[in-house]
This record gives sequence, C-alpha cells and structure tokens, in this order.
Amino acid sequence: MTAATLTISSRNYSSWSLRGWLICRMAGLDFDTEVLSGTDATSRAELLHLSPSFLVPRLRHGDVVVWDTLAIAEYLNETFPQAGFLPRDIAERAHCRSIAGEMHSGFVNLRSALPMNLRAFHPGFRVFNGAKADIERIVTIFDDCLDRYDGPFLFGERPGLADALYAPVCTRFRTYDVALPPRAAAYRDTILHWPLMIEWAEAAADEPDEIEELDMEF
Repeated sequence: MTAATLTISSRNYSSWSLRGWLICRMAGLDFDTEVLSGTDATSRAELLHLSPSFLVPRLRHGDVVVWDTLAIAEYLNETFPQAGFLPRDIAERAHCRSIAGEMHSGFVNLRSALPMNLRAFHPGFRVFNGAKADIERIVTIFDDCLDRYDGPFLFGERPGLADALYAPVCTRFRTYDVALPPRAAAYRDTILHWPLMIEWAEAAADEPDEIEELDMEF
C-alpha cells in the first residue's frame, strides 16, 4: 500500500486544511496527518492570510506531492474515481466545478470578516456589508443546489466535492451566529452533523494551546 501523509496547519483555524482533510477521507485514502507547529512561519502566514500562495494542505502520496485543495481533489478523483467527488452527469459536473471554483477563488470579504474558529461562538455578531453580500451569494448557491438535486447535500444524497469546499463556511455561520433562511440553515446543520465534521471538530478541541494566541492576531 502506498504511504500517504497530509500536512495541515491548524484544525481550529484553517479552512483549507479542513477541506483537504475531508477530501482525503472521502476518497478512502489511508493517510497520516502531520500538523505544522503554531510557531511555524509558513503556517502562521497561511492562517493570517499573509501568504501569497497556500502550501498547506499538502498531500504526499508515494512519490507524488500535491498542494492546493482543488489540486488534491483532482488528483484523488483520478486516483480513486469510485469516491464520487463529482456528479456523473456532465452538466451537473460543470455546475459542481463552477461553484467549487467560486469558493476557491472568491468570498474574500467573508474570509476576512469571519475567519474560521471552531472553538469560538459570537452571539449577535455584527456582519459588515461586504461580507453580507458574500453570505447572500452562498445562500443562493445552497438554495439553487438543493432545489435542483433534492439534498440533503448540495448534489444529492451523498456528500461530494462541493460539500467539502463549503463545509468551513457552515462552521463560520455557526461561530458568528449568522441568521440563515430555513433551507440554508438545514443544510448548515446537515454539514455540522456529518460524522467527518464531528471527528474534525473533536480533534480541533484538543489542539495544543500554543496556537491559541492566533485569536489575538485575528
């Protein structure tokens, strides 16, 4: 069996690490998880949005090294096609890739104003207008997918690539007490109760104290 290692930064703060880990688990890949120290300069730059390129998560699978969450997803989709990251229908695959790409490259205001923090809860948090527009667009994406494919996940009965990419947003909605319409709220809760998300959150709760100082920098 080919050895695999996924390098991540913080489970509590890093949305891209969460996405990469979900994708690896969904593929059925047998891998070890290596967590960078909270004092590592590359890790801190990534978490604080100061790095021009994100080198974690990074997957080493035998002789293959691949970073960037979408690149990891494409690699694992080719290696483990049975994982079903993408819909079978060509039009649905195009739709899935479109909203995945939108998350990968967009929603900058949301990322800045509502950074991922699984251990925090801010009731009544005031969201500024730039982030509100991002939230409205994400709710539209949720509604459109749930209308077209009948849920409970974005493209039907089982989770796929789109769900892995939008999962960290669902944690942000909970952390910052974002009011959502009923259908989007139900999808958020589906993601938060996904067994893989529960497993990740439990590990985040046990993260070493050394990284807690990032709260002050955020």
